[in-house]
Amino acid sequence: MPVATIDWTGELPGTARLIDQTLLPGETKFLELADVESMWEAIRVLRVRGAPAIGIAAAFGLLLGIQRFAGSDRAAFAAEVKRVADYLRTARPTAVNLFWALERMERRAAADAARSVTEQKAGLLAEARAIHAEDRAICRAIGRHGAVLIDDGSVLLTHCNAGGLATADYGTALAPMFTAHEQGRRFKVFADETRPLLQGARLTAWELQQAGIDVTLICDDMAAVALRDRGVTCVIVGADRIAANGDTANKIGTYGVAVLARHHRVPFYVAAPTSTFDRRIADGRAIPIEERAASEITHGFGRATAPAAIATWNPAFDVTPHDLIAGIITEHGILERPDTRRVADFFAHHDPHRGGTP
Repeated sequence: MPVATIDWTGELPGTARLIDQTLLPGETKFLELADVESMWEAIRVLRVRGAPAIGIAAAFGLLLGIQRFAGSDRAAFAAEVKRVADYLRTARPTAVNLFWALERMERRAAADAARSVTEQKAGLLAEARAIHAEDRAICRAIGRHGAVLIDDGSVLLTHCNAGGLATADYGTALAPMFTAHEQGRRFKVFADETRPLLQGARLTAWELQQAGIDVTLICDDMAAVALRDRGVTCVIVGADRIAANGDTANKIGTYGVAVLARHHRVPFYVAAPTSTFDRRIADGRAIPIEERAASEITHGFGRATAPAAIATWNPAFDVTPHDLIAGIITEHGILERPDTRRVADFFAHHDPHRGGTP
């Protein structure tokens, strides 16, 4: 893990400390956030990103929003918790971990509702810290389970960034790579640049390079040729939301990689914690897809790259159908060939709301 993505400093009142990922790899800058508005902005503009990290940020954001509540009125405090949580929910619509973490924090507040406001605040701080700590353990478990897919001489392909920068520790899609590397296996990774914001180029390539893993950066439109001509043995990507049937939303371009992988008979895996599943959604058609500003396409990193006033369409995510997915690597093992029945069977044994570590 080259850098601590996000942490909480102090007790209450305290601050959330996070790395500004919009500046990487050119500059490593940490931000100290003291109010919920700053956290909302950090989530919205991708200073913090990646589904698990967004969940942690949401939990810390709720602390920032309620920590200066004055008085002992428990009903007023409950209303403030709800107000802050509802506000944070508007930051980004697709990554379900944001909603999962806020719901978990609200459940803690409800469970402590008969306690004093001071005790409720302490309980929320403990819950946010638990979410943070559990994610570290979950990352390591995903790494252990996924590393079995990587042998000496394996050639992997990944899209976007699902490494340590997207979580509290090793990441999701990159966790098996970090683990296999630590276990002494030698393998190669192709990292898609991931247009339009280049998370693969700016973040994934940087993380793998920092770890000493053999990584080659490619443009997104080179993935097909890499799968055909460069001996790719496995694709591993992350996820922002997984429906009840295994359909998976991830960074735009992931669906195309899955289609290409199927054509070239290369297994396509998703790595994600169980908290990324949203079983209230039957399939991927109901997953909300965030659409972002036209300027991300027309003015890449501040420079005009398209005609003025050109029409654009800029969805941040796409959905990969479950039948293209060989397996979902979770903290509890690999859910192979996901579909509605297999997902339900898996969750009959692994409850994502129980808290605790794998």
